[in-house]
Amino acid sequence: MTSSELWSRATADRYDTEEAENSSADALGPALDFLAGLAGDGRALEFAIGTGRVGVPLRERGVPVAGIELSEHMAAVLRRKADEDTLPVTIGDMATTVVPGEFSLVYLVYNTISNLLTQDEQVECFRNAARHLRPGGRFVIELGVPPLRRLPPSQTAVPFDVSDRHLGFDTFDLVEQILVSHHFTRDDGTGQYRRDNSRHRYAWPAELDLMARIAGLELERRVADWDGAPFVQDSQKHISVWRKPA
Repeated sequence: MTSSELWSRATADRYDTEEAENSSADALGPALDFLAGLAGDGRALEFAIGTGRVGVPLRERGVPVAGIELSEHMAAVLRRKADEDTLPVTIGDMATTVVPGEFSLVYLVYNTISNLLTQDEQVECFRNAARHLRPGGRFVIELGVPPLRRLPPSQTAVPFDVSDRHLGFDTFDLVEQILVSHHFTRDDGTGQYRRDNSRHRYAWPAELDLMARIAGLELERRVADWDGAPFVQDSQKHISVWRKPA
């Protein structure tokens, strides 16, 4: 049960290189502090763990981490960093795949819930998180706020990155709540540009709160970044924490 696009071997092989800046100790430090604090002495489960950009260093901090990942190619890259005994990964979708045991923390970072392209699947993702949480456990999502305020009448595209080696912009279907991220990335060796795109279903924080209520979870905290800045009207993303009642 998933409409998520499946990441290819080529995408998986270059993912860590392209995300090197977001994978540095300085960039990841606040997120790891945030997640480790919520996990406490319990286990953590990462939905869509990918190549282990977050899960591997969180495990290195002493938090027992397991993962669910749809792409076998992404999981294969993770396996170069940690073996199955150190960080078990189950191949499957984050809306329905179940792994053994209970967790004090389930987390889903880097806009990844938007890979589920229907509201029903996103609701099932919340239900799946609740299914894995022990009483008192938390579900954490990192997600951008849809930049629709930047769309004047009749415009359907918003740029999000214009740099020497990358051009990125999103196009929107406002009826279906679907955005397509378009990327033009320059190869440093050849100077040629590679074009990629991916589809996402955007959702407002209030819609996620309703999904959480359907799953039996309660909003505990919402902040604008991993450092805990207040979430305000102009925040571009949010870190939301929902709690499973004890």
